[in-house]
Amino acid sequence: MCKKFDEIMTNKFQMSMIGEMNFFVELQVKQTKEGILINQSKYAKKLINKFGIQHMKSVKIPMNTNWKVNPGTEGNFVSSTKYREIIGSLLYLTASRPDIAYAVGVCARYQSDPKEAHMDAAKRILRYLKGTPNIGLWYPADDNFKLSEYSDSDF
Repeated sequence: MCKKFDEIMTNKFQMSMIGEMNFFVELQVKQTKEGILINQSKYAKKLINKFGIQHMKSVKIPMNTNWKVNPGTEGNFVSSTKYREIIGSLLYLTASRPDIAYAVGVCARYQSDPKEAHMDAAKRILRYLKGTPNIGLWYPADDNFKLSEYSDSDF
């Protein structure tokens, strides 16, 4: 039992000698004296290329404010496999991008029977990412850090 503990402690010491974490499971971590920035810009850029959005124009907001789509929406069906792939990728991206969480959540509701309007909404989120790939979470190092939240009742 002591030998196992010694092995664990040796491995723990070796892990600490690697240095600061810069990249972990598609999360980029930048540590400075001012704080820590966590983002997924490489992953966002990879999604833009993967889903063919690189030649499309970027948009300023992830979801159109007057989007009125429901499960019974008229229109042609699209590949549910492709739609689920986009939504799954975007859901993973919400780990560091709370600005897209609501829009992705709305689109995720229609995975069982997606129509063209649903796919357009998912691609709009990707177009938003194209214009804002470097946004992430900032955790300041000072002791005066206060978490604030805001809500827009119209959105």
